[in-house]
Amino acid sequence: MALIGDKEYFKELKEIKYEGKESDNPLAYKYYDAERIVAGKTLREHFKFAVAYWHSFCGTGADPFGPGTQIYEWDIPSDPIMAAKEKADAAFEFITKLGFDYFCFHDYDLIREGSSWSESESRLNTIVDYINQKKKTSGVKVLWGTANCFANPRYMNGAATNPDFNVVANAGAQVKLALDATIALGGENYVFWGGREGYMSLLNTDIKRELDHMAQFLSMARDYARGQGFKGTFFIEPKPMEPMKHQYDFDAATVIGFLNQYGLADDFKINLEFNHATLASHTMQHEMAVAGSNGMLGSIDANRGDYQNGWDTDQFPNNLVEVTEAMLVFLQYGGLQGGGINFDAKIRRNSTDQKDIFYAHIGGVDTFARSIIAADKIISSSDYQKLRDDRYHSFDSASGKDFEEGRLQLKDLFDIAAAHGEPQRISGRQEYFENIVNQYI
Repeated sequence: MALIGDKEYFKELKEIKYEGKESDNPLAYKYYDAERIVAGKTLREHFKFAVAYWHSFCGTGADPFGPGTQIYEWDIPSDPIMAAKEKADAAFEFITKLGFDYFCFHDYDLIREGSSWSESESRLNTIVDYINQKKKTSGVKVLWGTANCFANPRYMNGAATNPDFNVVANAGAQVKLALDATIALGGENYVFWGGREGYMSLLNTDIKRELDHMAQFLSMARDYARGQGFKGTFFIEPKPMEPMKHQYDFDAATVIGFLNQYGLADDFKINLEFNHATLASHTMQHEMAVAGSNGMLGSIDANRGDYQNGWDTDQFPNNLVEVTEAMLVFLQYGGLQGGGINFDAKIRRNSTDQKDIFYAHIGGVDTFARSIIAADKIISSSDYQKLRDDRYHSFDSASGKDFEEGRLQLKDLFDIAAAHGEPQRISGRQEYFENIVNQYI
């Protein structure tokens, strides 16, 4: 196992290994054999699993009704530099024991924000240097970085879309530092989540002006990063609401329209999240299909919502049907473009043992591994693909093919309909498709 630092925080826990589905060891992978080949790639290559620095090492279990319940050793130091270094020690120990290759971060996950931009920059530079040392000894990489432009009170009315230019300038300063940190850490991508880019009331909001400002801001950030040599992909992460009443990055279709409208589609793709999809009254499968069909399926935040709660609960994924159906879309569009699977999920407030964070990630990893194995078998061993193709066979020849290739006029459709009369009903066989999925899980 890679070196993890001088202090060991998870002393009782060893490296998590693959032991197979017959194992009864709760601290072992049952389905995730990293080097297993599925659909032409290893599971490691398909997924590029990443730990979310914010939930796993900054979360405390706090909620609106009470303070945190999860107190860890790395939270104790009051000095911001010492606290950040201890947090990094714990994070790299955890990541390497899981056998992950990546992590993702917000800027002020890594270290506390300073009282001035110069202090924040100095702090970020210090912790970046420290983390780079740990990267060299561990081999762990950065899947993507981002800036937390939503928590500070200055962003109560948004960041890039704020009606006050002085706040927009502050957001620009913060994104510059976050990009610098991401580039210095060798980050493969960069994410924008517009958590407060939206509105609470239309009465005081000029939507067009705010969208224009957001596009200008993203263009400036792209140009700066490219000028610094950044070769990665920029991702937009959709979420329809929460914390704002309405957020401009509502869903995949909305983001695609925005990127095309403002000429950003060549540099940006989409980072989709399961729980955000359900908040938009979609399924993750739908969001992935929309993104994939537009060549925009960039990366995934893995979690799930609670079917009885209408907010973003960020629970670890364990729904095999849901994830298997998502993996069918994943394979259909050739996987992810640049990104990976980031566990943007948090253990529950009453999960207070150190082992709980391991159990959560192990379960999530096995859910994805088991699901993609099932999805591959569905595609290769069942009638699934043929049944889908057969639904559209009328477009493969004759007038249907002429229609797809643009050789017909509206008058031609009238003549064809008149000649053939009422079409017969053809079953969609939905229940049959659902049974195929269940059969192979």
